[in-house]
Amino acid sequence: TMKVLKAAPAVQGTAELGYPAGSIVGIGLLLLACTALYVIPRTSILGALLLTGYLGGAIASQVRVGNPLFSHVFFPVYFAAVIWGALYLRDPRIRTILFLNPARAHA
Repeated sequence: TMKVLKAAPAVQGTAELGYPAGSIVGIGLLLLACTALYVIPRTSILGALLLTGYLGGAIASQVRVGNPLFSHVFFPVYFAAVIWGALYLRDPRIRTILFLNPARAHA
């Protein structure tokens, strides 16, 4: 919502990454749409996939401007791990897809 509302820190951070000010709202709306899909249980896997792609773009942006590795470049990786970890805990479909379902191991 900070990008959609054009909050000063969001505008400044986006400009520092080399994106034009006119793209801030679109980027924010894209993130909100991906997050909404992630929150809805029926579309949570699609939302996680789209958020992972979004975070991949964030990694590319951080690498392009030469930001520090562990604090800036890897932050989206850490966040993606949280997204998928939470989805693993809340959605049995993910445990089945990843073959990490404890119930299947004993069957």
